[in-house]
Order: sequence, then structure tokens, then C-alpha cells
Amino acid sequence: MKKCYLGIDIGSISTKGVIIDYNNNILAKDYLETNGEPIQAVKKLIKSLKEQLPDDYVLKGIGTTGSARKLIGLMVDASIVKNEITAHAIGTLAIHPDVKTILEIGGQDSKIIILRNGIIVDYSMNTLCAAGTGAFLSSQAKRLSIPIEEFGNMALKSKTPVKIAARCTVFAESDLIHKAGLGYSKEDIIAGLCKSIVLNYLNNLGKGKKIEGPIVFQGGVSKNKGVVKYFKEVLKMPIIVDPNGHLMGAMGMAILAKQKETDKVYNLNFHDISFVTKGEECNRCSNHCEILRIYKDDELVDAWGSKCHRV
Repeated sequence: MKKCYLGIDIGSISTKGVIIDYNNNILAKDYLETNGEPIQAVKKLIKSLKEQLPDDYVLKGIGTTGSARKLIGLMVDASIVKNEITAHAIGTLAIHPDVKTILEIGGQDSKIIILRNGIIVDYSMNTLCAAGTGAFLSSQAKRLSIPIEEFGNMALKSKTPVKIAARCTVFAESDLIHKAGLGYSKEDIIAGLCKSIVLNYLNNLGKGKKIEGPIVFQGGVSKNKGVVKYFKEVLKMPIIVDPNGHLMGAMGMAILAKQKETDKVYNLNFHDISFVTKGEECNRCSNHCEILRIYKDDELVDAWGSKCHRV
């Protein structure tokens, strides 16, 4: 039997997964919406991956990353749980070993990772403001009654992008409505929005950082051709957008799971597992901690949130 390894990147907007072989070749992959239900999303993901996996492979490791990495790590009994910065760097280096800068804009956060000789030397992450993220772009697409899939192509048609203040979602929406009321074309407004996202990203996350090529742009927003165009224009450097760029976090975790391989053999029969979280407020002391208890097949496997460790 051949060995394979599973990586899961579970975010607030999307859930990604890949299964690789020992040589980092992708055997199975999928991307789906989380829809506020990370446990159900991962069950659907694993079912899809299992159907793609050839019969002559045995699963020897599982890694998780993303905002729900700890929870899902418990659910699948992951051999390793890591942050997104490490996961994205490892995954990207496996495909682009010379990469020096990773630009990543996801559904609800964004990050920049600076690497030199395959080592992370600097990074920055924005999880507090939604401005410039995939969710922000989707909301503006709805406001303009344009399918988000057409957003990038429309931006490329513009010759004179409008200036949009995208440092804050509230200001951006206000500015967008104002410019539309003045009669600017949708193409120019969309192009202006794409350009402002790039400028906002570089002025915040990229401030003080030495951005050098090769540059890899990933995350859901990397599929937007307008944003890619303005990154190229502003940085005056080529931008690599990998077809599997949205899977780099999951790819990185699969590679890390391979490095942590033990004698254990995993199965992918998670669909029938009962995995439930229950919240409660503890009144044993003045802290009144919010306790989250995690049950797997009705057995308590962990509890989080205690400050005094009485629970």
C-alpha cells in the first residue's frame, strides 16, 4: 500500500482540503463553503476527498490549519495543528521553492509573508478589518448587481479607474455610492475598487517590508484579474497566481503531517461520527468564564475557556 497525507484548511468562509502522496503530488482536492458550520463542512470535504482517493493508498497523517484548526484537529485526531502563516509558507515553498514574498487575501482576512532562502523572516496578518477581503468584494458586487465572477474582467475594461477610499468598508461603500451617483461607469468604479484594495494592502500589511520577487499571490481574491493587474502595476514586478493557490494552506499541512508520520493509520470514515460542542457559563468563581465543551461520540474530549483551570 502507498502512503498519503491529508491537509485541511478550515476558515470562516471556505474549507479546503488536499491529499498528497509521499512526493507531494496531489491525489485529491476540494474547496467548499463553510457556511458557519465547520464540522459539517469538514465532513462533506472528507467525503469528497475519500471518493477521489485511489484504493491502493493508506492515510498516514492529518494536519489542520485555519480559524477552526484546533476544533477540527480534535475531530479528526490530527497529528499536527499549525497556524496559517506556517501552513501557507510550507505549501507555497513546495511548489515555488524560490518564492520571496507571499501575498494572501482570503475571505475575511489577509496576510503577507516574507521569505528568504526558504525561511520566514517577517510576516503581517490582518484579521480585524474586512476591508479588501473576499467578503468585502462580494458585498460590493451585490451592491452593483454584478456577479462576483465577472468583477475582475470588468475591471480590466477600465481605462480610468476611479479613486475609492477602501481603507474602511464603511467609507468604501459610501464612496462607491457617491461615485455611482456622479455617473461614473461600473467598469471604472470596479477598477478603482480593485486598485484601492491593492494600495490599502501594501500601505498596511506591506508597510516597512522589503517586497522582492518571485511574488506569489494567493487566496480567493487572487482569482480577481483586476486585483492581480494592479498588484503588477504598483509593485512593477511579475505576480505568480498558482492554479492551486487557494489550497496552499491545506497543502502545507499535508506536508507537515507527512513530516510527523508515525505508525498510526487513519481512516476517512468521519461522516457518522457525532461531534458536538456545547457552551456554558461557569459560576464557580468571579471570572464567569465561557466554557466550550467538545464531545466526540458523546464522550467529553476537551473543554476550552477556563481562566482558573477549575473546569
